[in-house]
Amino acid sequence: MDFTKKRREWLFWILQVFGWVLSSVSVFILVGELSFNYVLFSFCFSCFIGIFSTSIYRTYLKNNIDIELFGKASINRLIFGFFAVSFFYYFLNFMADELYISFWGITEKEIEFLKEKNGFWMATFGSMTTILMWTVIYFVIKFIFKSNQDRLKSIALNTTLKEAQLNTLKGQVNPHFMFNSLNNIRGLMLEDVEKSREMITKLSEMLEYAVEKNTVDTISIQEELDMVRNYIALSKIQMEDRLQYKENIELDTLPLTIPPMIIQLLVENAAKHGISTLKEGGVINVQINKDSNYLFIIVSNTGKLKLKSNSTQLGLKNIRQRLRLLYGKEARFLLEEKENTVIANIKIPLV
Repeated sequence: MDFTKKRREWLFWILQVFGWVLSSVSVFILVGELSFNYVLFSFCFSCFIGIFSTSIYRTYLKNNIDIELFGKASINRLIFGFFAVSFFYYFLNFMADELYISFWGITEKEIEFLKEKNGFWMATFGSMTTILMWTVIYFVIKFIFKSNQDRLKSIALNTTLKEAQLNTLKGQVNPHFMFNSLNNIRGLMLEDVEKSREMITKLSEMLEYAVEKNTVDTISIQEELDMVRNYIALSKIQMEDRLQYKENIELDTLPLTIPPMIIQLLVENAAKHGISTLKEGGVINVQINKDSNYLFIIVSNTGKLKLKSNSTQLGLKNIRQRLRLLYGKEARFLLEEKENTVIANIKIPLV
């Protein structure tokens, strides 16, 4: 249990005990009309019964009511729990009075008081009102906590996304990559001026893309693939036919949105740490498809899986972090090696 959960647990029990003590203390105004022994007994048992029954109720609510997915089923479970605990609370109070009568006896005034107190309709109404008030207070506090938690998550999301995007930007369009690209283009100008102009345009588009998309959370797959193709074209200046690039894209996935530079980073990792290390070169394949619930992105390349403590590993960590913050536990990022092929597999829920 982390610190925040411990603190919430302590706060619950403090409020629980304080609330029931405060609720039960009103019985002392009956001193004079009723015996002090009965008033003290009622106070102690009222506190115990209230804390005991609502603690069981709270456990039931925690296990059966999800306020983030509150629907018809949750309403039915809440109604059932409310009536069950109200009856249980009424029954325990009734048994407490019977216990007092059995052990300590009872005065005439107490007999009249208990007849009125334990009348079925009066007792039922009182029990339901008490449990209803507890339920309202419980959910109000829970919603306050959730609202505060969502706000903190939102702040963490924005902060982490910004940091992740900046780190990804460093890995995607860094001075080393720019230096190599410009050198390759300079060499190409001696052979093919028109091709050189085209490559400069592609490099310019990549730089513009990196700067513009660094401030957004998601972009279309079409935009991301355009930049991936630019990167492949620039990389082929150096690796030439050693670098082969293939796509298998379902057309209806192109308008869907994803976090920027995720595919591009995976392709760059495949080129720099996979294909460029192989004398005979290899193939990078990008496959994107979807079903009714998820979008699947698979980037595979010829080679071995080698992770080092460098910007590549940081970039992959950032991908995992961004996916987790944007999509929660529904998203998945898996990097593995199968039969001399490195496979990066991303699963994103479709909202």
